[in-house]
Amino acid sequence: MNVNARTRRHSIGESLISGLSVGAVFTLIGVVFVLAQPSSLWDGIVNFFSHFTLRSVPTLGFSLPAPENPAAHAVFYTAAFQFSIGLGILQIILLMLRLGMRSPIGKTAEVVGNLVFWFGAAYMITTYLGDRPDITQWFMFWAGILIMLGFSLIARALVLLIKRI
Repeated sequence: MNVNARTRRHSIGESLISGLSVGAVFTLIGVVFVLAQPSSLWDGIVNFFSHFTLRSVPTLGFSLPAPENPAAHAVFYTAAFQFSIGLGILQIILLMLRLGMRSPIGKTAEVVGNLVFWFGAAYMITTYLGDRPDITQWFMFWAGILIMLGFSLIARALVLLIKRI
């Protein structure tokens, strides 16, 4: 097989993966809205963002944006959890496709990092926002999201490092 044919096949495969990914995200958004029934997820989203105010971060002495009452947004948190789990599952599927199609290592590393982040985000949502959270749990959730972001970058780096070995 010549280089042009291989490049064309690789390009088609990458386009297929991208299309699948975008379509799956839109489908996931629709599924999460349907699963929120009989509650209106749209009203929950509007309610969540319309009740933000500056709140003092416990023990740090400065303020950051937070909902007035973090415990009042269970529908929104449930939807965020479902969306995170759905994206995590999508990343597993994309990883299998990328490995099967021998995608570039950078793309595979990106998927591994995303997989770590989205399952980590789901864990943080259930841990800190699942059972009537208070303002301390709200800020602990965001600290946990920063930790998951770090783990995600480390996972990417490890995939790239393993490929070099």
